[in-house]
Amino acid sequence: MDSALTAIGLPIALGIIMLGLGLGLTTADFRRVVQFPRPALIALACQALLLPALCFGLVVVMDLKPELAVGMMLLAASPGGTTANLYSHLFGGHVALNVTLTAVNSVLAVVTLPVIVNLSAARFLPDGASIGLQFDKVLQVFAIVLIPVAIGMAVRVLREGLADRLARPVKILSVIVLVAVIAGTLLKERDNILDYLAAVGVAVLVFNVVSLAVGYGAPRLAGVGRRESIAAGMEIGIHNSTLAITVAVSPALLNSTEMAIPAAVYGIVMFFTAAAFGYLVTRRRSAAPSDAVT
Repeated sequence: MDSALTAIGLPIALGIIMLGLGLGLTTADFRRVVQFPRPALIALACQALLLPALCFGLVVVMDLKPELAVGMMLLAASPGGTTANLYSHLFGGHVALNVTLTAVNSVLAVVTLPVIVNLSAARFLPDGASIGLQFDKVLQVFAIVLIPVAIGMAVRVLREGLADRLARPVKILSVIVLVAVIAGTLLKERDNILDYLAAVGVAVLVFNVVSLAVGYGAPRLAGVGRRESIAAGMEIGIHNSTLAITVAVSPALLNSTEMAIPAAVYGIVMFFTAAAFGYLVTRRRSAAPSDAVT
């Protein structure tokens, strides 16, 4: 639990991923929230309010162990992952909107994630008041998420060519480091992995499917175009499991391998469910231009 793998490896992996995101961002990406107000606001409301409420109901109904319940709520509170941008591109989503939502959600998570984790810990854990993220830990999450993004954006502003050259190597490095860290964590828990899957696998699958459906369905019901709705579906359905694992496992934060299990399982399941979702929502897509409502 206190090994260099979890104490140093995971934050480094997340930092590299956030740096890679920053290398592709400009201030214009944030201004797109104004350019696409309705889909952005709907997606942010679903992410910050609706999904945590749905996840809470799910873990109560399924009567999960306290640590797993908090881990599920931590996952629900985590912002969309950068993988959402890739899936949105593959299935015809509005990638610019994805980039904006990822950036804004990462900022909002600095506030919403600690609040949801604290409330969940107080509800499900006997000593929850002492386990939730405190202000100093909020600052650590802030540093892990936002500082690398800011560095990446600064590099793009000062040396755009360098940012373009670094983007691919940074992405490759982030995958290598992340795979190594997760593999090490899974190896350490190899005797319990089947039990973890049995304990939380169904809950993770249901939550993932619900996230994708809500992310796509809510904007469509509000009259948002198909491309923007696909982007929202991917953003809300593909959570940043790396952030959730980092917060759960890091000794300076929640210091609980068991709380990281939902995010670890989710990080595998989401690749398949997101692909199936993308196929379902695009197989009958009209050739007409997007009917976006902004």
